[in-house]
Amino acid sequence: MTIIVFLFSLLGAMALGMPIAFALIVCALALMIWLGNFDSQIVAQNLIIGADNFQLLAVPFFILAGELMNVGGLSKRIVAFALACLGHFRGGLGYVAIAAALILAALSGSAAADTAALAAILIPMMRNAGYDLPRSAGLIAAGGIIAPVIPPSIGFIVFGVAANVSISQLFLAGVFPGLLMGLSLVVAWAIVSRRDKVATLPRATMKERGKAFVDGFFALLMPVMILGGIKWGIVTPTEAAVLAAVYALLVGMFIYRELKISMLYGVFLAAAKTTAVVMFLVAAALVSAWLITQANIPAEVSGLIEPLLEHKTLLMFALMFLVLIVGTALDFTPTVLILTPVLMPIVKQAGIDPVYFGVLFIMNNAIGLITPPVGIVLNVVSGVARVPMGAVIRGVNPFLIAQTIVLFLLIIFPELVTVPLAFLRGR
Repeated sequence: MTIIVFLFSLLGAMALGMPIAFALIVCALALMIWLGNFDSQIVAQNLIIGADNFQLLAVPFFILAGELMNVGGLSKRIVAFALACLGHFRGGLGYVAIAAALILAALSGSAAADTAALAAILIPMMRNAGYDLPRSAGLIAAGGIIAPVIPPSIGFIVFGVAANVSISQLFLAGVFPGLLMGLSLVVAWAIVSRRDKVATLPRATMKERGKAFVDGFFALLMPVMILGGIKWGIVTPTEAAVLAAVYALLVGMFIYRELKISMLYGVFLAAAKTTAVVMFLVAAALVSAWLITQANIPAEVSGLIEPLLEHKTLLMFALMFLVLIVGTALDFTPTVLILTPVLMPIVKQAGIDPVYFGVLFIMNNAIGLITPPVGIVLNVVSGVARVPMGAVIRGVNPFLIAQTIVLFLLIIFPELVTVPLAFLRGR
């Protein structure tokens, strides 16, 4: 019955059009009333505790870093470097989009920001070269969702805080799966674009490639600094976020000189608005998470799937299927915050590595960003590229299938996550 109260209150509030954060608070209040321990102070205290976490400081700084990169010229120089290296291949602009998506993913951790930047730069070029526009938009959307998986990832930060799992370990564990997502896009693009008759760019000379590399050197140096600093223990994820924001600010203002002082207000305002939404969601979710624990909902859910607890692979398939279904209806952050306190006790009871689960959980939620009806990233690329939503959905299907196959492979072969993680740990 407690599960019914939880689901009915949460889904009912959402059905009434209530914002997710407020729906989570309503859900917590409903559970308190059901348990007979209503106290408004509990709500207020847990809201404050939920937001009062040092590790969450990484979120606003990574969001700010993403905004500064796009305005300060770092993003377009990364695309220009990929263009110089790959633009001459058949279907080359598609490979450029994938390469640029991987590099940008290692900078901002925001799927929406990366997708918007790539779509604004590459869609006009792909349109002029004669590429199938819906398919191109779908590829860019699928490339954008690599951002929550390759560190630095805002999704890993939120999950790590909610699940009490090491964010540094999550960052390192996400590197190889993120690269596999990119490789799956390369294979899918090679298959679907092989019959297209499109204009190819002339092969760049070594001098032109060298110039593109030198021009984009400071942008390309950023992921090396962030990932290297975390791996070698020089900086924590939170300190890496501050480093990324300051670095993007200095490079944009004093090296590329595209970021003007007059533009800073708009950049900081945009980052503050996004941060406020994310942080309020986190705070509200941790209120409901506390009540979920008090109501013993994880134990009830565990009882429902008890036959699968001894079969880790089948359990992972069941959990990932649940996440995939929920991800089609909810945005990324709410899904992470709602499901984490419910699923983590089950994961620990089954003896599944929390870091391994976290990587697949975040990847699954990222895939939800390109699945209708919500598909936030689909909406972003549709708006920026000016391609109808229905056409973008058709165009993204081959790449959605490719990345879902990667997810299934990681479930069947956990070593694809754990072995590279052990290597990056230096063990």
